[in-house]
Amino acid sequence: MKGTSFFLLSLILIVFYSCGSSKTIRSGEIWTDTDQNTINAHGGGILYHNGTYYWYGEYKNDSTYHAPGVEWDCYRTEAGGVACYSSKNLQSWKFEGIVLKPDMTDPTSDIHPSMVIERPKVIYNDKTKKFVMWMHIDNYNYSKAAAGVAISDSPTGNFQYLHSLRPGGEESRDMTLFKDEDGKAYHIYSTKGNSTLFFHLLSDDYLTHTGIYRAAFSGKYREAPAIFKRQNKYYLITSGCSGWDPNEAEYAIADSILGEWKTMGNPCIGENANKSFGGQSTFAISVDPKKDKYIIMFDRWNKLDLIDSRYIWLPINFHPEGISIEWKPEWSFKK
Repeated sequence: MKGTSFFLLSLILIVFYSCGSSKTIRSGEIWTDTDQNTINAHGGGILYHNGTYYWYGEYKNDSTYHAPGVEWDCYRTEAGGVACYSSKNLQSWKFEGIVLKPDMTDPTSDIHPSMVIERPKVIYNDKTKKFVMWMHIDNYNYSKAAAGVAISDSPTGNFQYLHSLRPGGEESRDMTLFKDEDGKAYHIYSTKGNSTLFFHLLSDDYLTHTGIYRAAFSGKYREAPAIFKRQNKYYLITSGCSGWDPNEAEYAIADSILGEWKTMGNPCIGENANKSFGGQSTFAISVDPKKDKYIIMFDRWNKLDLIDSRYIWLPINFHPEGISIEWKPEWSFKK
């Protein structure tokens, strides 16, 4: 009986460790939540609030198809809303549900399944005590090019969708949010046919844009912005514009988010570095700035089966001359 008990205990431990309890991050593999379901949070971003990380992303729940009548490589799925996962350690993720639910009844709604909901990001407003979500809102052929906003009293929703807009009348496509140490928040988005990035200061309640903004990288055709701050300098990682296909990443540094941005080149090194390891940037996580622990999130898109798109998370390395992102199929960190 003792031998049988030992065997059963060993088997339980093997299953336990094989089901995601390992303290390593394996990029490009299928990631599962605490219920052993595949994590479905694409184009996502991370909010850290009261000791918990919240991962928001596009919830894809239908088959992939090519948008009718669109010439470019426009593969898409029906918009399934925005999913949320929570974690204490950035490795074990609990599914909190669809926190921004699609509008199933009104085909003209911005969040109807026939529309496009991409790159949701959430920040917390300390003054209003609201969680504010911004996202890229589009129609089936990507001609709407707008930004949508939703709010919630809780990080796990439900989020109330408010409206969409074009900031100052300009297009808004790939985007991210950044909340600075002074509480000011910025909407960073591709515009003018993706040829330019705008850095736009939001209102105090984070629900609209002010008249303060800066255009950067004009004519460079950069998208998929991911931004973080380290030692009073701002770092921005972007991709080129090549549809769903990967391309070479580029990063830039500035002393002010609305200041001059200096382009520094491709931060990626190692296997497939000229294609961003097969991924596209979406968000940078400031895990522990005092210890220089930052993570860059990429999406590895599978354009023919977008539901099966995978995630690449890698540590950001700092050097006197700048940053680097080295390909590691498996790595670990301590918070």
